[in-house]
Amino acid sequence: MPEVAFESTATMSPAEFAAWAEQRAGWDLNHYELLNGRITMNPPAGFPHGSIGHRVQRILGAFVAAQDLGEVLDSSQGFKLTSGDVVEPDASFVSRGRWEAMPAPDLGEFLRVVPDLVVEILSGATASRDRGEKKAIYARNGVTEYWLVDPRAREVTVFALEGDRYDAGRVSGEADRVASRVLGGFECSVAELLP
Repeated sequence: MPEVAFESTATMSPAEFAAWAEQRAGWDLNHYELLNGRITMNPPAGFPHGSIGHRVQRILGAFVAAQDLGEVLDSSQGFKLTSGDVVEPDASFVSRGRWEAMPAPDLGEFLRVVPDLVVEILSGATASRDRGEKKAIYARNGVTEYWLVDPRAREVTVFALEGDRYDAGRVSGEADRVASRVLGGFECSVAELLP
């Protein structure tokens, strides 16, 4: 049976979504986002999603920490974007400049900042949305670099923002190295990101 993700047909505001999500805290293992006003739900991910997420965060985090470039956040961090969408990427990087310019974070609230770099790990339940709707939302909000990690194809595609859209993307296979324009000087082998 294919993985299934659900989405609402009714729309709501970011404030209504925050209140709705707060009611589920502590007992609901699913992940929710507010995309174009609709709640979307993703069930807990299967292997190797968590392993890839950990590797991405560890490798990006080490590079960012060594150079004091900003913050690397995991998949539990929600972002309230300027468009009103609320997203929860698999991994993200917020530069020191954007972090310092954002409103002071409130304990337990979504961050009100647009990440510089977002990483999404494709799964059967999310691949279509990650390649389409979420990619458009990230571009519209100014996420400078967008990575799609495809465990089945064993490749990473890196998209760079050009104006209000992403370029065609650079695909790197398992034997290749992936580099970041946002994190100048960062590169790693695709194989390091995959179990």
